[in-house]
Amino acid sequence: MTSKPTMMFYHDGRHPLIYMYEPPMQVEEYQQAVDELIGTPIQAINFCMGDGRTVLHDTKVGELWGDNQDRWAHTIFRRAHQNAKHLIETGNDPLKIVADRAHEKGFAFNPVLLVQQGSGDPENDTRGSTFRFTHKHLDIGAAGDVPESFKGFQNADFKHDEIRDERFALIEETLQNYDCDGFELQMNYQPTYFHPNEVEAGIPIMTDWIRRVSEAVKASGADRELIVRIPASVKGCLSIGMDVIDWIEQGLVDVIIAQDFSGPELLSGMSNFRELSNADTDRVGQGTIEMIRAVATNYWMQGVDGLYLAHWFGNWPYKADFYEKLREIPYPEVMDTKDKIYSLPTISERYQNPDTEPGLSMQLTRDLHEGETEQFTLIISDDLPKWDAVGRIHKVLLRIRIMGMTELDEISFKLNGKSLPDSSLRKINALYRMSAPRYRVGSGYWFIYDLDEEDWPVRGDNTLEITHDVVDKVPLEQTLVRDVELDVRYLMGKNYHRSLVDDELGPHEITSE
Repeated sequence: MTSKPTMMFYHDGRHPLIYMYEPPMQVEEYQQAVDELIGTPIQAINFCMGDGRTVLHDTKVGELWGDNQDRWAHTIFRRAHQNAKHLIETGNDPLKIVADRAHEKGFAFNPVLLVQQGSGDPENDTRGSTFRFTHKHLDIGAAGDVPESFKGFQNADFKHDEIRDERFALIEETLQNYDCDGFELQMNYQPTYFHPNEVEAGIPIMTDWIRRVSEAVKASGADRELIVRIPASVKGCLSIGMDVIDWIEQGLVDVIIAQDFSGPELLSGMSNFRELSNADTDRVGQGTIEMIRAVATNYWMQGVDGLYLAHWFGNWPYKADFYEKLREIPYPEVMDTKDKIYSLPTISERYQNPDTEPGLSMQLTRDLHEGETEQFTLIISDDLPKWDAVGRIHKVLLRIRIMGMTELDEISFKLNGKSLPDSSLRKINALYRMSAPRYRVGSGYWFIYDLDEEDWPVRGDNTLEITHDVVDKVPLEQTLVRDVELDVRYLMGKNYHRSLVDDELGPHEITSE
């Protein structure tokens, strides 16, 4: 690649690939990791090498996933081992297959290492490495003064030379043996690297290790880049021993990928990347194209250099809507006058308490209390006055879902300091639903404002205020804000119809003589 990629796709190398094909897996099947992205705007494929502790390619310094197992607690992990082992034994190294195919089809290729992961016992942790099983004394919890409930209890403690050396050896081998354009350190995966009392002392240790990796990347190829995936908060990074600003100022890293929901795989259109760029719900399983547009345009508005699609492999097998989203998101000017839904990340049945990256927090859910006001920030990229002046705006809808309320509760709303009038409000009673797209749920009440022009949000940050004026004190359930969404809808041209079945015209097909 002569120019730096602005559209990167993360492939975890497992779920839509080596888990899916019955052994013995064929080379042509493994090449699907690349072939399924041909003809899209994706410029670089960042491909995960395996579990992190073990890998799914032919390594001499690391360990092949499953080589230390005789019995399997999880059959799909056995399948991954069978497929990788077969390919290696027939002279078809899996990582080389993907690297070669990526370059053949015009993609940049970057191997990805999951830098950190906890390690359990050999009988149940069937993806783990013998190195970690036999070096439990190097775990963060080995000090004996942190509770087992501590998230990083079984993580490797990076203060130990043995841990850093083992990680580095695998990186160096990969750089020397495979045709790649760079190397990614995925540092958001279980991001605890030091004992909680030794984080500050760990900062220079981690910086030295990053420098060592950076020098190895550059020594292996002048144009190769070191890519790091980190929390979106600079303060959060420091809280786990990563001085990212120092790495940037020293020129140790070439590409920064900032995330705030890598654990629960949630997408946030409200992410704030300004620090770094300057120095799922119960209604949908995957983000709709309107939601994806809103997220992408907000990111581009903040001055990011590119987009990294971290969990899109979860859409496999890829269908038309997957490729439709991919086609648009590199181009904010294409998405300018297309429908968007801006939504605040919230809980779901799968993630009742989603993890955020260190230093970050969620705005939802939020409890409401009588007489008190809660504030929320909504970021949008649309220049509504500009497009209204040429007749392109169709509707601007603000949707808020309140849980735990009844018909006797009274709640008021302000947007950017201005009270929203009841004349533009539609209130929907969804206190209980027998059916829903994904779950049978108590859905609370929806407050839907069809905003008049004078109440429209502005480009950039908007403040939504919600006040619980009168509380029905009989129910025991806590009243809370569950969802906040802003739905912006456009016309294709001035006075243009919306679709073959237009919202206002009803179920009559629009035809022309």
